[in-house]
Amino acid sequence: MLKHPTLTQLHALGLHGMAKAFDELAANGQADGLDRLEWLTLLLDREASLRQDKRFTSRLRAARLRQQAAVEDVDYRSPRGLDRALFQKLAEGDWIKGHDNLVLVGPTGVGKSWLAAALGHKACRDNQSVLYQRVPRLFEDLALGRGDGRHPRLLKSLGRADLLILDDWGLEPLDAGARHDLLEILEERYGRRSTMITSQLPVDRWHDIIGDPTYADAILDRLIHNAHRIELSGESLRRGRGKQPNKA
Repeated sequence: MLKHPTLTQLHALGLHGMAKAFDELAANGQADGLDRLEWLTLLLDREASLRQDKRFTSRLRAARLRQQAAVEDVDYRSPRGLDRALFQKLAEGDWIKGHDNLVLVGPTGVGKSWLAAALGHKACRDNQSVLYQRVPRLFEDLALGRGDGRHPRLLKSLGRADLLILDDWGLEPLDAGARHDLLEILEERYGRRSTMITSQLPVDRWHDIIGDPTYADAILDRLIHNAHRIELSGESLRRGRGKQPNKA
């Protein structure tokens, strides 16, 4: 069967969503019951939907989230002190649009990283760029970048994401290079982008982890004063579940 010239032209113009809808309508006879405006509206809707799906897939790939998680799958029944109303409000994403920060603290295994990934996934769905980084690995990469010339490029990439997720903050004290890099990252992002941090340590111990009092004051000023907070408690959710659960 020969292709309709319109179908060929739609593909040539890169309108693949419209082309697929055109082909399906022509094949099943649905077009007979549509007027011209309804036909065009359906084709445009399919094109817009396809492009939105492609953008989301691209954003999700670039985010490099550690886990597959979605805000719809959050388990609010677990006894860990998660405020349902607060989390659902954060899932709406207004804090990201307002360039606020978010701090997620609590003991190991209560789902901090999973919740962070869920909020990151939602931000991708909301057409925002996201970048996930584990803090220990991040500072290693930045230290290596100083020697191989990648350091400016790495800092630039950390500064431009709408939401930067820094996971596992505070596992070890910062050295001078890490302190300087963290301040540069937060200075670039402050008031322009949002940063989310997960940590096992309560916020009042972060000053000691940073080490240098001057740097600590500057870093925490840029990170904490406009930050929403989720403070979790309780036993590890991993107990009795084996590997990391699909819901948290």
